[in-house]
Amino acid sequence: MNHPAIRLGAVAAACVSLSAQAAEPLLVKIGHVAALSGPAAHLGHDNENGVRMAVEELNAKGLQIGGRPARFELVAEDDAGDPKQGTQAAQKLVDLKVNGVVGHLNSGTAIPAARIYAEAGIPQIAPSVTNPKYTRQGFKTSFRMVADDAQLGGTLGRYAVQTLKARTVAVIDDRTAYGQGVASEFEKAAKAAGATVVKREFTNDKATDFTGILTGIKAARPDVVFYGGMDAVGGPMLRQMKQLGIQSKFLGGDGVCTAELPKLASGQMLDGQVVCAIAGGIDGTLRPGFDKFKADFKKKFGTEVQIYSPYTYDATKALAEAMAKAGSAEPARYLPVLQKLSMQGVTGTVAFDDKGDIRNGALTLYTFKGGQREELGVVR
Repeated sequence: MNHPAIRLGAVAAACVSLSAQAAEPLLVKIGHVAALSGPAAHLGHDNENGVRMAVEELNAKGLQIGGRPARFELVAEDDAGDPKQGTQAAQKLVDLKVNGVVGHLNSGTAIPAARIYAEAGIPQIAPSVTNPKYTRQGFKTSFRMVADDAQLGGTLGRYAVQTLKARTVAVIDDRTAYGQGVASEFEKAAKAAGATVVKREFTNDKATDFTGILTGIKAARPDVVFYGGMDAVGGPMLRQMKQLGIQSKFLGGDGVCTAELPKLASGQMLDGQVVCAIAGGIDGTLRPGFDKFKADFKKKFGTEVQIYSPYTYDATKALAEAMAKAGSAEPARYLPVLQKLSMQGVTGTVAFDDKGDIRNGALTLYTFKGGQREELGVVR
């Protein structure tokens, strides 16, 4: 027969053990994948820094999940903007048992990677992916922070005709999932608005010489040249357009709408020549919080926000918020909460529709003057 004192001692020991377990920090791994090498590396590092900033703030705040203090850890991978490397990075994060993923930077890497995360049941929030296919694959684990190419390319196509009064357009893309997608949507919308496509060309995302393409475009004399691709190609293309005497307006999506574009064009852009759109937009009431984020970001990293770090920041906070509300960092437990989440972030309300797309996604139109990006307005 057990002595009462022994039984009481065992109970007390068990309570101490449970108390210690409850106080033990819960490790939460947040995976992030982007192009950290190659021509889009400056955008990839920008995205990663947004996640890093959120992780450090969450740790400083001492967020609790299921009654335990959570310790967040960033697990970063480089996909170099390559689909094959992207799927390898995704599988590595799955093997490391991350609790959630923010990424990838590019549509071409995020789309195939989405299947890997879905099969593992790990939520993936893409901060800068705009190809509609990403959330049309039927995976309940895929979420998007910004408007897609149908909205972005379509808005620019209508803007070219209705605002810039373009009657003829030339369209170039870089053959990536992103570049082709946004260029096709622009072409469709421009035609529907009444423009004629006088040239349809393509290059690749590592090209540096566009003489052949641009010579043909110069002969066609379009009012607008649209380029679907990234700034590393768009910048040199603008420089060569000036060398050839092409003064057409140059339109592009978020891939060219970066603070680096004037440098990549070697200062050869005409004021107001470029009009571009970023998938995302900050309305007036959100401006103070967004401006504070940008100031804090620059103070922390010594560089300006490129494009999407505010969205990776909000995506990370959204994963943490869903975990806290679910009382668990296990993907299967917090995924249903994430699907119904409504959270106020620095970029606006983070809430997803039944496909995983951001609700009420906005676009921001920009131009460049004096080598600086200037906002033209937010469109919804």
